[in-house]
Amino acid sequence: MLKTSLTSVAALLGFAGLSMADVPKVATDIAPVHGLVARVMQGVGEPSLVVPVGASPHDHSMRPSEALALSQADLVFWVGEALTPWLEGAVEELAKDAQVVELMTLEGGLALPFRQGVGFEAHDHGDSHDEHDDHGHTAKAHEEHEEHAESDHAHDHEHDHDEGHEEGHAHEEDHHGHDHDGLDPHVWLAPENATLWLDVIAAELSALDGENAATYAANAAAGKVEIQQVQAEIKASLSAVRDGGFVVFHDAYQYFEHSFDIQAAGAIALSDASDPSPARIAEIQQVVAQKQVSCVFSEPQFNPDLVATVLEGSGAKTVVIDPMGTGLEHGAGFYPALLKELGAAMADCY
Repeated sequence: MLKTSLTSVAALLGFAGLSMADVPKVATDIAPVHGLVARVMQGVGEPSLVVPVGASPHDHSMRPSEALALSQADLVFWVGEALTPWLEGAVEELAKDAQVVELMTLEGGLALPFRQGVGFEAHDHGDSHDEHDDHGHTAKAHEEHEEHAESDHAHDHEHDHDEGHEEGHAHEEDHHGHDHDGLDPHVWLAPENATLWLDVIAAELSALDGENAATYAANAAAGKVEIQQVQAEIKASLSAVRDGGFVVFHDAYQYFEHSFDIQAAGAIALSDASDPSPARIAEIQQVVAQKQVSCVFSEPQFNPDLVATVLEGSGAKTVVIDPMGTGLEHGAGFYPALLKELGAAMADCY
C-alpha cells in the first residue's frame, strides 16, 4: 500500500526538474539535520523537513506536503535507514532523480555500536567507538556501514535502530521483533559529526549550484566555529557531571557522552519503542543505588511514572531532555541551540 501511494503521489506531481542555475531544492529527514542544512543555505534558500516536530522518526507516515518535498528535491540529506527505515523506500520512489546523502555512512564520521545491558556492562567508554582518519571527502549515497564498524557490529539492514529485546526479557521485544543490534543511529549528537556534515552539505550544494558555492563554504565555516564555541561552553559547564552519576530513559546519548567525556550509568529502557520489563526496572534501581546515581534524564514522550518508580527512595533528581530538540526554533541556529539545551539540562541536574 505504501508503494502504491508513493507511486500515485509521484505520478500526480509530474513536474519538470530544476535547471542548474536555480537554487537546489533540498529535503531533510529530522530537525537536527534540517538545522545544519539551513545553516549552510542561509541567505540562499531553505530546506524542507520531512519528519515534523513531535513525530517519531522510526515509523512516521508522511503527509502529502512531505511527500511533495521529497518529490521536488534535487538533494536529500538524511541520517539513514537505521534511524528512519520507512524513509528508504520513499526516497527511492519519490526522489529518483535527486542526489541522496546518507549522513550516517560518511567516511570520517564517528559511529558507535549499541551499548548492551542495563548498566552498559559490555561498554568500554574509551574503546567502543570506531573513528576514521579521513575527514576530507564528500558524500557517497548508501555507503556500507562496514566502513565504520568492526565486522561483529555490522549493520543489518533488516533491523530498526531502537527495536529489539535483551536476552532474558523477551517481552521487551517490539512489534517488529528486531534485535537491539548494529550501529547506534543517534549520530547527530556528536558535534564532530555535525562539523563534518557541514562541509559535506556545502560541497554537495556547490556541485549543484556553483554560483553560490562561496556562500555555502562561508556558511559551513561559520557554522563549524559556532559549534566549536558551544562545545567549549558545554565542556566547562559539565565539569561537575561525573561518570556513572546519571542514567537516561533510553540509550540515545552516547554520542553526546563520548564527545564531552562523560558516561551514563545505564538506561531505564532498552528501546524507545517499548516499555521496560519489571525485571529491567529492578535492575536499573540496583544500578541507581550501587552507583549513587544523582540524576535521571527523561524525555517528553516517556511515562514519568516509570521514572518515579526508578527513583523511589534514591533521592536522585530528574530532568527532561530531548535529543530531537522539540520546542526549539527551526532554522540556521537550531543545531547549536540543541547542544546548548542538552548541556544546560545536564548541568542543572548537579
